[in-house]
Amino acid sequence: MSKRLLILGYGNPGGLDDGLGPACVEALRSFDLPDVTLESDYQLTVEDAALAAEHEVVVFVDATVAGPEPFDFFEVQPAETLSFSSHVVEPGAVITLAESLFGARIHAFTLAIRGYQFNEFGEYLSQQARNNLAAAVQFLAPLARSHTLPTALKPKARMN
Repeated sequence: MSKRLLILGYGNPGGLDDGLGPACVEALRSFDLPDVTLESDYQLTVEDAALAAEHEVVVFVDATVAGPEPFDFFEVQPAETLSFSSHVVEPGAVITLAESLFGARIHAFTLAIRGYQFNEFGEYLSQQARNNLAAAVQFLAPLARSHTLPTALKPKARMN
């Protein structure tokens, strides 16, 4: 039986604002989110397709270098062609693999949180990134709790 919702944050917490995805997952752990699986890692991998296939809805959470502030939220479409390496797997490829290997039908989204500092090492977020993270968590937590993510994009196609 599939679980309701997977929130999968990814990025490098040692790469300053690149750690926004895992930081979002950690922040969401303090909320009561029934039927929600919270996972984080440094990057997406082909193995994430098996985890995604166990869920009806997946939200991929990552930092973005040039996206809108404080965040962008949009639907993920399965990749038309599969292209990945051991270091780069896109959300659309994860969904395509989940569908083709496991017969899953997943509604997927990306929550791209705007970051600012990426070219140095350190295990902290910039002040602006922390502000954007707070806004993203305020947006995502109630949707996750109420299981209304598939309708979150209506009537607007993108959030910013």
